[in-house]
Amino acid sequence: MGEFADKAVIITGSARGIGREIAAAFIQEGARVVISDVDAGACAETAAALGGQAEAIPANVTVKSEVENLVKQTKEKLGSVDVLVNNAGVTRDALFIRLKEEDWDLVLNINLKGTFLASQAAAGVMLKQRSGKIVNIASVSGLFGNAGQANYASSKAGVVALTKVMARELAPRNINVNAIAPGFIVTAMTDKLSAEIKENINKQIPFGRMGEVKDIADAVLFLASERASYITGQTIAVCGGLTMQS
Repeated sequence: MGEFADKAVIITGSARGIGREIAAAFIQEGARVVISDVDAGACAETAAALGGQAEAIPANVTVKSEVENLVKQTKEKLGSVDVLVNNAGVTRDALFIRLKEEDWDLVLNINLKGTFLASQAAAGVMLKQRSGKIVNIASVSGLFGNAGQANYASSKAGVVALTKVMARELAPRNINVNAIAPGFIVTAMTDKLSAEIKENINKQIPFGRMGEVKDIADAVLFLASERASYITGQTIAVCGGLTMQS
């Protein structure tokens, strides 16, 4: 049946990319997964592609009522909310001095406020259950900063701090809250980089290569499992050793 048999898992931003891979990994372990994304069409498409254990419930994580509806529908359809993975995120890169205010607001709203709103809604159910796991997707940029990512790095540093606060507040009700900080991962975005840029990136990584989306999914599944029942408030960098420089 798998380690997560009959567990109800919500993954935000899971219509594509890393979120979709995390969803597929949970389904492989028997979970019933809610694919949630702001793009309703892509949401339905991904849920259909992943089969009968996937449910599509679109939501904009920056809108409180939509996030509350996401959790409410999950509870009604699946009976519980056992795991929340806050994966929804965007980038709008620019040098700090040229960064537009609207791009600051957009990135902070989705990456940080979205994590807060989704966690708050899910925690309402988990507190009553006296159990639950929340896994936030942060970034190594939030740990050591990254030129051209003032908004993104700030939002992810905020996610790391929020993770610690929620972990402290929710621990008495047996709810674990942790974060994953991915490093450079092979995705459609990194595929577009030139060979020279990829080579320079790989030189910074002790393993000499970028990670795979499976590396992120495996770490998320671990933190959501009972094997991590005594781990909370932690941020695990899945980065091939990149953050050892900081």
